[in-house]
Amino acid sequence: MNSVFEFPEPTVLDDAPLELPMPAASVRAGFPSPAEDYQVNRLDLSQLLIKHQQATYMLRVAGASMREAGIDDGDILVVDRAIKPQHGHIVVAVVDGEFTVKQLHQRAGKVLLKAANPTYPDIVPKDGQTLEVWGVVTSCIKRFVI
Repeated sequence: MNSVFEFPEPTVLDDAPLELPMPAASVRAGFPSPAEDYQVNRLDLSQLLIKHQQATYMLRVAGASMREAGIDDGDILVVDRAIKPQHGHIVVAVVDGEFTVKQLHQRAGKVLLKAANPTYPDIVPKDGQTLEVWGVVTSCIKRFVI
């Protein structure tokens, strides 16, 4: 089993909003077009990324087992412990004391943690193994330039 990270002590997030400028117009990923509107609003990243502040933490990913879900090595995950994990959610889980991030599959009373990279095995808990979901991944933050 591949341990993705060590779980840090939860950090209480500041109540102060983190507001950044955001133009009203969207940027095109196809053909360029003249800017339609130069109006700039303020976007609060805390409000955008965090629903349950006291139950939310962030973790940095190490490894490539979730690559095809758009989660890459070095990305930062926003994880909410207040959301009830459901089939299809990407979750942070602890299996026999080791942390991992995988997609939760629940069918007919059976649980499976599915990797999003064919070179990594899925995790199928065996009798006697412990599996605990520590939260649902709500966002993935990527950095392109450091």
